[in-house]
Amino acid sequence: MAIKNDKWISRMAHEHNMITPFVDHQERHGVISYGLSSAGYDLRLGTTFYHLKESNQLFDPKQQTKNDWTVSESTYPVILFPNDYVLSYSVETFNIPEDILVLVIGKSTYARSGLIVNVTPGEPGWSGQWTLELSNPTKRPIQVYPNEGIAQCLFFQSDETTDMPYNKKGGKYMNQSGVTIARIDK
Repeated sequence: MAIKNDKWISRMAHEHNMITPFVDHQERHGVISYGLSSAGYDLRLGTTFYHLKESNQLFDPKQQTKNDWTVSESTYPVILFPNDYVLSYSVETFNIPEDILVLVIGKSTYARSGLIVNVTPGEPGWSGQWTLELSNPTKRPIQVYPNEGIAQCLFFQSDETTDMPYNKKGGKYMNQSGVTIARIDK
């Protein structure tokens, strides 16, 4: 499995709509960088934020509802307080080819500030906007910036397509848009 470079990512974005909207360079001036990099694509943080409500009740991934979250919209910087956990989404929509695995990892700028962006896999054949899981384990509030870089996508190509790509197995997060809380197939 080989990691794909900027030439491949750009070609796939233009010819196969793999990333939309696609920024064909790395935007860096005055912002946390986003767009095409040498061996990945830096995606941007959306403007909807699901803050996990404080409670002593068990938080069960099989029983989540929107009542577990406080929802806010903002195009201005958002503060994650110590021990805060927030869901957001990527501005970009992805259409992953059936022979590609994508790993979404946090950007070093935020990592150096203590913010954790959960490592998320994108299975071959998946399409949609990423739901991004952000947590602040530090002792200080951390500010995040909507419409600026939040994570990097790394693209790995398999030597053949899978027998069960996400789009053909009826994946529960297929074509998600905006923030999507945990789902359980019933």
